[in-house]
Amino acid sequence: MDNGIREYQSFRVKPSAVALGAELLDIDLSQPLTDLQVAEVKDAFARYQVIFFRDQRALTHEAHKAFGRHFGNLAIHSAVAGIDGHPEIVAIHADANSKYVAGENWHSDLSCDAEPPLGSILYIHTLPPVGGDTCFSSMVAAYDALSDRMKSYLDGLTAVHDANPVYHALFKDYDKRYPCNSHPVVRTHPVTGRKCLFVNGSYTTRIEGVPEEESAAILKFLFDHVKNPNFQIRFRWEPHSVAFWDNRAVQHLAVWDYFPSVRSGFRVTVAGDKPY
Repeated sequence: MDNGIREYQSFRVKPSAVALGAELLDIDLSQPLTDLQVAEVKDAFARYQVIFFRDQRALTHEAHKAFGRHFGNLAIHSAVAGIDGHPEIVAIHADANSKYVAGENWHSDLSCDAEPPLGSILYIHTLPPVGGDTCFSSMVAAYDALSDRMKSYLDGLTAVHDANPVYHALFKDYDKRYPCNSHPVVRTHPVTGRKCLFVNGSYTTRIEGVPEEESAAILKFLFDHVKNPNFQIRFRWEPHSVAFWDNRAVQHLAVWDYFPSVRSGFRVTVAGDKPY
């Protein structure tokens, strides 16, 4: 991955770390983007895997959705209802009454879906005095760091991604069925062509075609492997910031270290395609 500062015509870039991440400066997501801005944001998104925007105070629900649509159709969450009048937008909120927060474990959003999301665009408007960071880990870097023998073992394997254990534990609605699908353990990014690990501790339950004990051991290794800090960044939110991560190439974790303070915002999800 090229980690040098890339010069763009329509904004400046501040890289966050070697493996992934960059802040895009001098761009207002509340305003319609020009064709040049869209093309350059798409390039930065593919290059850095997760991109950040500060001081987006004027971002409305409509502008939030309009930005997402530059990257594809908007997805409806397969387990959580959207807000009133905007089914494409999910509220992300925690306060003194919260029993859990979304994304407290390393995961790739809705990898359980038949066509997992391309990415997620999270806008946080209200933050605790301190805390509430989000960690991101590059699955491109995680794959690249594996030995050639492990890469050879994993290439061609598939794994089951099952949402039922996740949402039954949260909502206790045991009669409802949530998505469960098989995907490659190593997927190819459709834009960059890079290989990415595509298993995560929240949704992936087993590797297909190998004994149960072997599957459990390999998945444990991979779940631990992606936690390597060399693959990561930790994003410190400011009020009215936006994070847009590539669900095909990144896992993330929401740090809930701020109870009982309030952290609140909205998320738009961009529809993806079937991993290959």
